[in-house]
Amino acid sequence: MTCRWLVLLSIFLFQTRSQSVAQQKNSIGIQLVDIKAGTFEMGSERGKEDADESPVHAVTISKGFKMSATEITNKQYEAFDPGHNKLRGKQGFSLKDDEAVVFVSYDEAVAFCAWLSRKEGKTYRLPTEAEWEYACRAGTTTDYFTGNELPAEYQKLQHTNRTPVPVSLQVAQTAPNAWGLYDMHGNVEEWCSDWYGTYMAGSQTDPVARQTGMSRVTRGGSHNTPVRYLRSANRQGMLPNDRHWLTGFRIVQGPMPRTKALAAAPTPANSVQVSQQKYVWQKETQAIFETPIAYVIKPDSSTGIPFYKHNHCPAITWCPNGDLLAAWFSTNAESGREMTILASRLRAGKKTWDTASLFFLVPDRNTTGTSLLYDQKGTLYHINGLEAAGDWQNLAIVMRTSTNNGATWSKPVLIEPEHAKRHQVIAGSLITREGWLVQFCDADPSSRGGTAMYISKDKGAHWTSPYTLPITPLYKDGATGGLIAGIHASSVQLKDGRWLAFGRNDNIKVDTVVGDRMPMSISSDNGANWQYAPSIFPPISSGQRLVLRRLNEGPLLMVSFTHCPGKSTVEGMNFTKPNGETYKGYGMYAALSYDDGKTWPVIKLLSDGHMRQLNGGAWTGMFRMDSTHAEPKGYLAATQSPDNVIHLISSNLYYRFTLAWLQQP
Repeated sequence: MTCRWLVLLSIFLFQTRSQSVAQQKNSIGIQLVDIKAGTFEMGSERGKEDADESPVHAVTISKGFKMSATEITNKQYEAFDPGHNKLRGKQGFSLKDDEAVVFVSYDEAVAFCAWLSRKEGKTYRLPTEAEWEYACRAGTTTDYFTGNELPAEYQKLQHTNRTPVPVSLQVAQTAPNAWGLYDMHGNVEEWCSDWYGTYMAGSQTDPVARQTGMSRVTRGGSHNTPVRYLRSANRQGMLPNDRHWLTGFRIVQGPMPRTKALAAAPTPANSVQVSQQKYVWQKETQAIFETPIAYVIKPDSSTGIPFYKHNHCPAITWCPNGDLLAAWFSTNAESGREMTILASRLRAGKKTWDTASLFFLVPDRNTTGTSLLYDQKGTLYHINGLEAAGDWQNLAIVMRTSTNNGATWSKPVLIEPEHAKRHQVIAGSLITREGWLVQFCDADPSSRGGTAMYISKDKGAHWTSPYTLPITPLYKDGATGGLIAGIHASSVQLKDGRWLAFGRNDNIKVDTVVGDRMPMSISSDNGANWQYAPSIFPPISSGQRLVLRRLNEGPLLMVSFTHCPGKSTVEGMNFTKPNGETYKGYGMYAALSYDDGKTWPVIKLLSDGHMRQLNGGAWTGMFRMDSTHAEPKGYLAATQSPDNVIHLISSNLYYRFTLAWLQQP
């Protein structure tokens, strides 16, 4: 009771003090509050997930400024952009005049400030990150301006909801801080002017962060967000051209600080000393199967690279300089906001992979799903999912390109800007015989969600999804639907122009003896419609993702698993020895088809028979490889370089083998 009384007393004192704060309204009714110059301690010292808030450092705001008492409302924003009215109530959010405007990009917020500056002959802009935290704290040093806890009356569904729950975004409904600013903790996130980057140690005056970067900073946290992300020191970020229901902005009146921006963040190791010499590939005809090695190499903790306990969901491609490039997510939880995309490089002629380094990060956003592809015409493609918040349902799709072997990458472009289902990127993008770029995405986070197909006919500039029919709830033999059966599907274009795909779940029962089979999907119209039939392969389940691709030599290669440990009613498969005898094998296998998927005469356990203890990482962990056992789980991705070597990665291990080895009895 005493603690609750103190919180209420603090709020009362804030209200009382704020009454004396100098305030005025501008020409469109924005209430402005005087923020005086001063010094504060910026940042916090917390755990690894919040390492970007440290080191704590003294910051001096040398000149006072005026800040809007509330976030910009719909009515105020629409004085600048009347057309934004059509977004009112989108997904149930921000319908009324006095609710915080949302679905506004960074560039649109900057344009609003420029318009208002011209209108009034005064300088309006977004706050710097330092100005924002200084104003939010209002002289406090605790997690929130209310103390180390945020009272219930300030909270609006402060947990992650897979499907966001609409709440009122009406401004100024709770007590302001001591300087008269409302909704600094929650309601909606707010754009700041800074590029996101690591803090520098030492005292600073009027910092303006980095010269450039990938993300712009947002502050304050939002509804439908865990309360810890609403702290005064918490840092978030968004791609400047992104917009969604969580983010709006407030403004500052006053000149921009003249401080020189810091240099751009150091180049990550996967983009350092990248050779630009074209590699001469020598065709490999020998039967090769090399001992699997780890490609996920933990960096030294002193580097500050955000490496977490769960490393999973990889992608891989070869580069024209002879390197291999692999990328994957690193996180503590697959639905976590701490998730980042790391990468490693196996440089031409080397036997070990580089240490993991940062590849793609949008701070405090889930980034599930990565794909890498070299188009064999000079361009590398990186395609990734991007959540509005945590979890991995409401994803936009982001694309970057590189024309120098990944030494530098273009600014991220939102190729599917809506944060929605059917956007969870899957490794295995490809170029069709027509030259089209194709990307596959999980269509729904449920087990019966299917896989969507996206096509670009102009090198990624524009994308379309060809499906025309709704998803078929149950994939029965011969049924037709608009999506590939199963999630995490892998697909290949056949020689006659049709498409063949296999996926996880949505299994088709053959009979009581054979049981369930992995679904096979066939499309004759470039993915608009799919017909389903049982394949000859056993189904796979959690912790497993298959590979299907065409080899340089012509055959189709399919890599999957004999069963899912703990999920399958029947374990293992029968394999044939060189003398014709059969034996039961368990784990990862490869299958070859020489007639575009009609038959699969070669099905081989992916093991050379030598006894090894290996760590598959992620959901796989330690396992035994021997003459009857291969890796039991893992998310697979594969590429084949021009020398015809097949490069396969699971969640932690790198396999290198050839078609000649697969064809050996």
